[in-house]
Amino acid sequence: MKAYIKAISYCLPSKVITNEDLEKEFPDWSSEKIGKKIGILERHIAAENELSSDLGIAAAEKLFDEYRINPKDIDFLLFCTQSPDYFLPTTSCLMQTKLGLSTSCGALDYNLGCSGFIYGLALAKSLVISEIANNVLLITAETYSKFIHKNDKGNKAIFGDAAAATLISSSGKAEIGNFSLGTDGRGANNLIVRNGGMRFPYRDGIVETSEDGQIRSNDHLFMDGPEIFNFTIEAVPPLVQATLDKNTLQKEDIDFFVFHQANKYILDYLRKKIAIPEDKFVYCLEQFGNTVSSTIPIALYETEKNNPSMGKVLLVGFGVGYSWGGTVLTYL
Repeated sequence: MKAYIKAISYCLPSKVITNEDLEKEFPDWSSEKIGKKIGILERHIAAENELSSDLGIAAAEKLFDEYRINPKDIDFLLFCTQSPDYFLPTTSCLMQTKLGLSTSCGALDYNLGCSGFIYGLALAKSLVISEIANNVLLITAETYSKFIHKNDKGNKAIFGDAAAATLISSSGKAEIGNFSLGTDGRGANNLIVRNGGMRFPYRDGIVETSEDGQIRSNDHLFMDGPEIFNFTIEAVPPLVQATLDKNTLQKEDIDFFVFHQANKYILDYLRKKIAIPEDKFVYCLEQFGNTVSSTIPIALYETEKNNPSMGKVLLVGFGVGYSWGGTVLTYL
């Protein structure tokens, strides 16, 4: 038994924040400087009452419509998010009803960030090849904008909100290969929303501003950029090699490399460090920003539109946790 990606769609909130908008809000930043450094020109931001589940449902409905999929054929729903509707019940259970999926459909949430799509593919493949499910709907959705302090210009520039829906089945257009996965919880404090969970349930309202103008609040998203960069350049090159080894491939066998779209600075550094030809390396963040667990499926969707023959595609996710993972897709 093998598992395949059968279809991908995605959904973006209607509200758009451009670099020019950020320049008006933070006059010491030029829109040109923002775009040149991080490779992002605009990002979509969820409305006040628009949640990850809303975006995820819209992405799934678009998938059903675009590929003429009957919701009743879905027999397992996986929902990757770090911004669920509630502590409980599980958001995927609410989505099952709203999407009109069968009550014999399994459903679960899992909490991962930028490696979430890779882990979702691993879970979905396991469900298919074990014959627990035949059609797995994997939804990745995130509204990081709701975690970001209003004066945190760095993270406001990087992150965008989005959702993607991917159908994994026993037949399809791209066979899912073997996986290389990894975890290192020692880096947890370098990308974190500290307050609001059960360990620190109460907001303290304390906001600190560093000498260079960076915002630090335990009530909001904190990202230590230099530490995240160091983790990335140490973890990703061996991950690429491990993924190639797991699939008995050489770097030259890969037609496209689709990495988590963190920002252009990191992507450029990784591409050069791993010596990946520029024409094989996918950049897909100018109009989206870093959409966390949805960057890879969005990039796949956009790359497929312009390349009818995809060949072998190496996927790499990395980020909060720390967590990382890779696999290879072989398009038929």
